[in-house]
Amino acid sequence: MMLFTEVRGLPVVPPDGAGPLGAVTSLTVDVVSGTVSHVRWRGGRFGRETALPWDAVSAVGPGAVRVGSAAADTSAPPHHDLLGRRILTDTGTGYGTVLDVAFDTRTARLLALFTTRGELPADRLLGLGDYALIVRAD
Repeated sequence: MMLFTEVRGLPVVPPDGAGPLGAVTSLTVDVVSGTVSHVRWRGGRFGRETALPWDAVSAVGPGAVRVGSAAADTSAPPHHDLLGRRILTDTGTGYGTVLDVAFDTRTARLLALFTTRGELPADRLLGLGDYALIVRAD
């Protein structure tokens, strides 16, 4: 298990073990499946952000994100960062903001969200958009 804040900033290392390709900027979440779908990293001469499908990640640890392929996903879904995102229940009640997210580094499954109002089980997520993360009310 790791937290999104622990992964952000980690070097992205290619399969050949050469120097880092860049550093993780964020993780894209598929709310429907409750998993991380893409790793986003920035690197290279012009610092362009690249989206890499989670399937291309071979290992995640405290020192680096090792990838099996560095091929960008040109069909990556729109990205909405969970960290700092406003939370609303499906009944329209505010539920604070997301401080961090715990996830399983092997399966990419979200485990829990840590919010300004306490811990929220990941299975309560319903949708994520420009304005807010929508969760099922208690």
